[in-house]
Amino acid sequence: MGLILDNINKKIINRLKDGRISYKKIAKELAIAENTVKARIQKLKETGIIDITTLVNPEVVKGHTIVYMGIQINNLQLEETAEQISRLKGVISSSVVTGRYDLFVVVHLDPGYNLLDFLSRELSKIKGITVTETFIVFKSFNLKIPHQFDVDELE
Repeated sequence: MGLILDNINKKIINRLKDGRISYKKIAKELAIAENTVKARIQKLKETGIIDITTLVNPEVVKGHTIVYMGIQINNLQLEETAEQISRLKGVISSSVVTGRYDLFVVVHLDPGYNLLDFLSRELSKIKGITVTETFIVFKSFNLKIPHQFDVDELE
């Protein structure tokens, strides 16, 4: 990544929790120039340290489901396999973990893209998977996901 998280960057990130805060307000609170705030935020985004996005409670999106999936693989290519999985349709997060699974994956399913679709069309592309266990989320607390509404969902 290359960018060092100094105290100013950390303070900027803390203020970005309010997604509507202006660069001008951050600059005033930190007693630095607005252009400095803008440049630092841009650099944080470019280096992949932060993303600025809207997150949605999945329970309010009709017909959508979140699943957690434990995955065992038959090789030691943990990071490579997790990265491949992270690029599959519907995957929110793919992590290398400890415990009985090698990887843990969070998947967002919708009415036109169900668990069978994910398993047969997407996950089946990944070599070396020996075991999967799926956990369907019935109720969550504090879970927010990146989501873009289709026009049909807005009506």
